[in-house]
Amino acid sequence: MEKYHKDWLKHLIYEKNASPHTLRCYGRDVEEFIRFLRSEELSRREEGLLPLKVDHLLIRAFMDSLYRKGNQKVTVARKLSSLRSFFNFLCRQGVWEENPASLVATPRLPKKLPSFLTEEQTFRLLDAPFPDTVLGRRDKAILELIYATGMRVSELGSLDVQDVDLRTRTLRVKGKGRKERLLPFGSKAARALEDYLAVRATIAREGPLFLSTRGLRIYPRGVRRIVDKYITQASLQLHISPHSLRHSFATHLLNAGADLRSIQELLGHSSLSTTQKYTHLTTERLKEVYRKSHPRA
Repeated sequence: MEKYHKDWLKHLIYEKNASPHTLRCYGRDVEEFIRFLRSEELSRREEGLLPLKVDHLLIRAFMDSLYRKGNQKVTVARKLSSLRSFFNFLCRQGVWEENPASLVATPRLPKKLPSFLTEEQTFRLLDAPFPDTVLGRRDKAILELIYATGMRVSELGSLDVQDVDLRTRTLRVKGKGRKERLLPFGSKAARALEDYLAVRATIAREGPLFLSTRGLRIYPRGVRRIVDKYITQASLQLHISPHSLRHSFATHLLNAGADLRSIQELLGHSSLSTTQKYTHLTTERLKEVYRKSHPRA
């Protein structure tokens, strides 16, 4: 199993172009399943039972053990997805005849609508950084760019200086599966980027676009701290994440009449069904307006 596990991870890296985050999560999930197999084999030997057979019943037993440890449904669903990918690989390699994880139903997950800000809240957040300091200029550019493009925080962190074209107001991002896409941004984000790049150029003209206080590439955890800081500074009593700016971008576009296909392309969603969750937000908003406005609502 350990050898198959290593071969599968190489397959994810070199053939599937999986992100480092996906590799970590999927790798740990299958490692946990292998540890579960070891413990089951040991208990069977001690009790004089037959050798272990990896089938859908054993995978269900593994899922039950996860629930007993306090794992949430969303975590168990991801671990099941990891096992499906692992056994699919083994089937294609001729090691396994059929995928036992495909016979196990995915846990029913609660439908959770993405959190987003109103336009007024968004503008207050974007105006919170002080542009008269180096960090203020950097933070302003980060917030403006996430809202202007709807990019993921991981995509923002992977940007290099040469990925930005201020003349055409476009930037090149690498999304999931290392797929590249070109994103436009508006005048506000362009001005914030120009102000930041003016001081960024004194450090180096190439390399990571956004730097931490130690001069290294900024990572999602750092962006989270930046957003938290300005949420407090703007006196917004909200529990949001940097991803909420991405959700706000999509919701505001949809409310203004943009079509789902265009929003799908901008967000880098591989499936339109992923983008359709934003229609629920606008539907709820319409219902709220109706309830507040119609005399017979």
